[in-house]
Amino acid sequence: MKQAGEGRRAHQHDEELGAAVARAQEGDEAAFAIAYRLVQPGLLGYVRGLVGDEAEDVAADAWLEIARDLGRFRGDGAGFRGWTATIARHRALDHLRRQKSRPRPSAFEQDLLELPGTHSTQDEAFETISTQQALALIAELPRDQAEAVLLRVVVGLNGPAAARVLAKRPGAVRTAAYRGLKRLAQRLRIPTVTDESSPTLGKSR
Repeated sequence: MKQAGEGRRAHQHDEELGAAVARAQEGDEAAFAIAYRLVQPGLLGYVRGLVGDEAEDVAADAWLEIARDLGRFRGDGAGFRGWTATIARHRALDHLRRQKSRPRPSAFEQDLLELPGTHSTQDEAFETISTQQALALIAELPRDQAEAVLLRVVVGLNGPAAARVLAKRPGAVRTAAYRGLKRLAQRLRIPTVTDESSPTLGKSR
């Protein structure tokens, strides 16, 4: 899955992204284009997971706000990805409200362990299916799990950054992502990390 791969590799480009953002804040339009190129694939995948076919329009609205408020941003490349995801999420939720839709509430409140490491279920699951198939499967997850998976795997945010976007505790977001990825792997019949690897994992409410 191309967008998932972009997310997993995003941290490798954070130095380049941070430098591009700094130049863009000084008025360098070419640098802003670089920042856009580095961020847009994952951001669009995240928005598509929230609003479906309207994703490009919603993402475009988000980028208008990003460009307008760029001078207010303070942080590095990873921080910029989190900041843009927050803006995109607000625009997506505005869009859903206009359609009189409501995201499903989160069912997670407890702090838990980190997601599995490099050779984890997420890598195998997302390399097995296409972007379209993956987003369709993610859309079937509970809302909190879907957003956590999109932010962690597609956008490439770490636990604390994803938690800031969702205004939740990092442990709750990590748990939602873990459970979402486990469900996806089960749907795809991929062997998953056993529960013993996360001994504090609580039962979903």
